[in-house]
Amino acid sequence: MGDGSPMATYTVDEALTAMGFGRFQALVLAYAGMGWISEAMEMMLLSFIGPAVQSLWGLSAQEQSLITSIVFAGMLVGAYSWGIVSDKHGRRKGFLITAIVTAGGGFLSAFSPNYIWLIFLRCLVGVGLGGGPVLSSWFLEFVPAPNRGTWMVIFSAFWTVGTIFEASLAWFVMPTLGWRWLLALSSLPSTILLLFYGLTPESPRYLCMKGKMTDAHSVLKKIARLNGTELPSGTLVSDHHIQLHEKNIPSEDVKLLSPRRDEGEDQKSLDHSSVGLSSLSMLLSPTLLKSTLLLWVVFLGNAFSYYGLVLLTTELSKGRNQCSSNDLYSEKSNDVSYRDVFITSFAELPGLVIAAATVDKLGRKLSMSMMFFLCCIFLLPLVVDQQAGLTTALLFGARICITATFTIIYIYAPEVYPTSVRTTGVGAASSMGRIGGMICPLVAVALVHGCHQTASILLFEAVILMSGICVLLFPVETKGRDLTDSVATVKHIDVLE
Repeated sequence: MGDGSPMATYTVDEALTAMGFGRFQALVLAYAGMGWISEAMEMMLLSFIGPAVQSLWGLSAQEQSLITSIVFAGMLVGAYSWGIVSDKHGRRKGFLITAIVTAGGGFLSAFSPNYIWLIFLRCLVGVGLGGGPVLSSWFLEFVPAPNRGTWMVIFSAFWTVGTIFEASLAWFVMPTLGWRWLLALSSLPSTILLLFYGLTPESPRYLCMKGKMTDAHSVLKKIARLNGTELPSGTLVSDHHIQLHEKNIPSEDVKLLSPRRDEGEDQKSLDHSSVGLSSLSMLLSPTLLKSTLLLWVVFLGNAFSYYGLVLLTTELSKGRNQCSSNDLYSEKSNDVSYRDVFITSFAELPGLVIAAATVDKLGRKLSMSMMFFLCCIFLLPLVVDQQAGLTTALLFGARICITATFTIIYIYAPEVYPTSVRTTGVGAASSMGRIGGMICPLVAVALVHGCHQTASILLFEAVILMSGICVLLFPVETKGRDLTDSVATVKHIDVLE
């Protein structure tokens, strides 16, 4: 590569590494980060909306839990659906639709006349939020491989910004303006995504995978121009081309940067290995099966634990009051401790720092497993009732750990899957996470309401421990590994390793 000869070639990964992380990636980071802020705000507000409408509409504990669970049910549908859409029609179209659904459903939720309408509209918001993995995969495909882990941690910091901002917003808005204003204001980040959508580029890796080499080359030239660098010398090729070349398949089958007539042939060659296979069957193919199943378990456990800890922050103090024999506390049992939620939200900052410090040094697997096991240690004292200050401190420590694992798993998952099924794979795994999110209110809310704090914490301990063990069983470590374009390429690399 780079000798200037006619036969010199380079891949997207090589081009991105040569150009480095510059102004272009910073703009992409800002846009994708706004989407991450949007999802974080829409999820965090569930800690405040449930208690507010429970008092207003006289809801039972189960009905309050359903407000949270229905959002995850929508995300369960959306995460898988938008993954398929973006793998088939492009990353840009995928996150355009999700932004429209999220912004519309979130804003209309503020005008819900009753409980049924609120449930329906929050489910619609969940369907839109399911597209979050599309934005993370889109950003990932612009980041050079050598420092991909660090930049993905920085991207994850936008989630923390969203949680802290939502906690601050709720602290200010809820006591004065009420929950409807909180819902309306929380929909603004999704609206911002729509305003700047026209400036977003398509992923060059996706374009290569689809055989649109000319379009991919145009995007790479734009990156080079904005970064003040130059593309490598030679011809752009996909890693599918590299694999075919190593297998001595005639080069005329993989001509690139040629007229559109050849692009169709290239795409036909690219898709040859997946003829007759659906996206899901590719995820469950022998090459990806172990990674897929383990990722599903870890995503489920991670989401269950993360959102459970968010809800436990408000529910443990309420549960302590409700389970006391003194009826003087009953009137306060539905009050939300905005201070505790605000404080524990800041736990995500050291969690991000830990993830950034370990993800590229210790690797994805070791970093995640250590944080899962440490989270178990922080939660263990909560099997019995503790003083309010100690409870907040322990939840703060557990939130640090689970934020680190949540951050790293969203780096690891897109790296495991090839471009052809990347957003479908991450979307399917994220869907399993939504199942965990649907279940966690039944534990964090219902069990604490039923005065079963010990059972609740022990269940969290079991899920977190299981997740840590599954991480250790992941078949590959993706630290420093180039992204791949096809399932066949993944198998080829695994054989070489």
